[in-house]
Amino acid sequence: MLLLEESLSHLGPSVLLLLQLLLPPASAFFPNIWSLLAAPGSITHQDLTEEAALNVTLQLFLEQPPPGRPPLHLEDFLGRTLLADDLFAAYFGPGFPSRRFRAALGEVSRANAAQDFLPTSKNDPDLHFDAERLGQGHTHLVGALRETLVAARALDHTLARQRLGAALHALQDFYSHSNWVELGKQQPHPHLLWPRRELGSLAQVGDPTCSDCEELSCPENLLGFTLLTSGYFGTHPPKPPGKCSHGGHFDRSSSQPPRGGINKDSTSPGFSPHHMLHLQAAKLALLASIQAFSLLRSRLGDSGFSRLLDISPASSLSFVLDTTGSMGEEINAAKIQARHIVEQRRGSPMEPVHYVLVPFHDPGFGPVFTTSDPDSFWQQLNEIQALGGGDEPEMCLSALELALLHTPPLSDIFVFTDASPKDAFLTNRVESLTQERRCRVTFLVTEDPSRVQHRARREVLSPLRFEPYEAVALASGGEVIFTKDQHIRDVAAIVGDSMANLVTLPLEPPVVVPGKPLVFIVDGLLQRLTVRIHGEVSSFCIRNPAGVCQGQEEGEGPLGHTRRFGQFWMVTMNDPLQKGTWEIQVTAKGTPRVRVQAQTSLDFLFHFGIPVEEGPHPGLYPLTQPVAGLQTQLLVEVTGLGSRGESGDPLPHFSHVVLRGVPKGAELGRVPLEPMGPWERGLLAASLSPTLLSTAGPFSLELIGQDGGGQGLHRAAPQPCSVVPVLLELSGPPGFLAPGTKAPLGLHIASFSGPQDLDLRASVNPSFALTSNLSRVLLEHNESAWGRLWLEVPDSAAPDSVVVVTVTAMGREASSVPPTHAFLRLLVLAPAPQDQLAAPAHSSGPVLTTASPGFRPSTLVTRGIAGGGLAGNTWWGTVGGVLLLLGLASW
Repeated sequence: MLLLEESLSHLGPSVLLLLQLLLPPASAFFPNIWSLLAAPGSITHQDLTEEAALNVTLQLFLEQPPPGRPPLHLEDFLGRTLLADDLFAAYFGPGFPSRRFRAALGEVSRANAAQDFLPTSKNDPDLHFDAERLGQGHTHLVGALRETLVAARALDHTLARQRLGAALHALQDFYSHSNWVELGKQQPHPHLLWPRRELGSLAQVGDPTCSDCEELSCPENLLGFTLLTSGYFGTHPPKPPGKCSHGGHFDRSSSQPPRGGINKDSTSPGFSPHHMLHLQAAKLALLASIQAFSLLRSRLGDSGFSRLLDISPASSLSFVLDTTGSMGEEINAAKIQARHIVEQRRGSPMEPVHYVLVPFHDPGFGPVFTTSDPDSFWQQLNEIQALGGGDEPEMCLSALELALLHTPPLSDIFVFTDASPKDAFLTNRVESLTQERRCRVTFLVTEDPSRVQHRARREVLSPLRFEPYEAVALASGGEVIFTKDQHIRDVAAIVGDSMANLVTLPLEPPVVVPGKPLVFIVDGLLQRLTVRIHGEVSSFCIRNPAGVCQGQEEGEGPLGHTRRFGQFWMVTMNDPLQKGTWEIQVTAKGTPRVRVQAQTSLDFLFHFGIPVEEGPHPGLYPLTQPVAGLQTQLLVEVTGLGSRGESGDPLPHFSHVVLRGVPKGAELGRVPLEPMGPWERGLLAASLSPTLLSTAGPFSLELIGQDGGGQGLHRAAPQPCSVVPVLLELSGPPGFLAPGTKAPLGLHIASFSGPQDLDLRASVNPSFALTSNLSRVLLEHNESAWGRLWLEVPDSAAPDSVVVVTVTAMGREASSVPPTHAFLRLLVLAPAPQDQLAAPAHSSGPVLTTASPGFRPSTLVTRGIAGGGLAGNTWWGTVGGVLLLLGLASW
């Protein structure tokens, strides 16, 4: 590698400039930042992945100047920690959020870390370059990159990020698990990312590679040879005589001569016998990861690469449309809003990056239309007409499920209908899917449940028939808005408002109580605040801290502008907003709905995890939702902090997380947030006890703290969470699905909160044949069951398409146990000539055992965390470098 100071003047267009900027304190080649507790001062898979992505993103920004803004300059980033918030502020402008980009990086990082935890991957030597299976590891790595490209081109970026995480894990493991570093190599392996390339001279079965080492640290145990090798781990496959072990406390093969090992996963000799080479391995793993991201950029193009990592502050636009004959006004309203968004935002940072359209009627729904081209979306939408049908109910939830499967995470989905759902049995599954996808669903319904319309009905319909919409809206953090045809075009304006990266402010209490005001806090980081009130309202007053009131009278008022459309009010407050405690007093018949939203750059992401303390790779096993009976960690990533502290101004900070019951808002508990690493990364953690998570219903997360001026700071998660009764894991083969094959899928279910008698149901989209050997399971406390499913992929299956398998665990008969769902995305791909993937072995019957020790309740807390990291290491600083990308035509 050429150093930046040696030469920059002669670089050609095929050169990628790499910025080896200061990496924040982190952990090892262990899975994620939680591993810091076991090996402080090391580099994790998470760190390598995120740092590489930031480097390539900066390179993209340097080469593609932003429209209407000055170009970025490399020297502005030298000597600074590279942060997503700073990159977005420099490129798009101050205030443009990096939340979706950071969420996409989190998806890739968690998929990377999951390779050390999932039953189908954690012990497979081919996926970690263990046991001298270097050729097989190379095949899997290249295959995972190919699957990433295919999934990204098919616009399934969730699956693409999952496969990218798996590929990066293997790539990074190569430098920690093999002897590439010990051979004195100073650059990444030149052939590792390319198909049909040999890795070089590999050690054979009869070649001795290691001498015996009885110490924890084994700097001289490799024999003097130039062949490429890697260590054996555990007992599968067994270590031949004279071969190296992976090493560390949890490697059973390392107690067999030759003892010791060669892994460089961490700085701890207890885990890594070659810990002294950890930083060299991390350096090459980082450079190789940058190569992998750059390769994807070259193959996908800048637009495709930006969509893969959500390198945009903009949201997606996703419509689910009832197309029956009575829906003419609603369809026109959707068209008007879509056209307005497309025309107003074209060429701007807020132009949607992904468009989804799903029509439905009865008895059909779909097909789903997805595109990244606004003109194609508009053409498709413009062709939709309200034809036929006209009776109620309709297949709304089936269409919504299809939209959720194709809409990127952290998106808003808008449903236009005037009918109740015929497929209400899907309610719980759709609720779970909205939380798994972190998507918010808003229903615009032009039939109020309290009044009788002229629409035909095949049956007498219940006045509660819209409750499935209410349930899905509540679970997703959305809302159901009932209106009339004459108001739908005006009410539909919330589509554009919702796509403006607004946060929903927590209200106290969260629902209207007669005679009691709703209270919310305005801090100095909020602007463009909007209050929406919906219901049979006779009067309302929005009062600022100075006591000034904005009422229901339409037009300009003392605090803002009020608009009314039937029973729907929208009040836009004037900037700047007065900081402090605001109140809303509402007088209404029934229970009106109130929502307060505002724009801000300060927000947060979150996910849950289970601390895994035992085994060779301690870390945090990621969860979509917490599991009953388990000590759970809440990981919070604050977005919008950037480099605020460099100006000397006080920093906003969050000190506690409050859990509240939904929908009534009763406080369930308040837990302190502990920082994980340096402040600029915005990483916080809270330990949630099983007692705290024993709530039967959904709960919301609310972060509280102070802004830089000492004013109270409140941010709420955009949607509530739920505690699932069991841990349900669904895993597929390490590669892709081929047409005309039968693929085994693994199922694991565990209970940590008491006996469970559950029925298991499975479905697949599209409708391929799916069989299972496990339809019912009876679990005692701390007991697990394993089963197998077989997915038959027909010869007619479309190559480069995505299959989604869903498994539901439900309490039997009248059980009060809520269902638990697991979702698995798989790629159908025609095999390439070089793909030689061995099918995993599968059993014929379920297995029942006690729960894995890795998932036992943990008392681990995050007090006093201190990071090590790479600051102060001679190779890691603000020196840039140059990497020549050759052979791109091989892909």
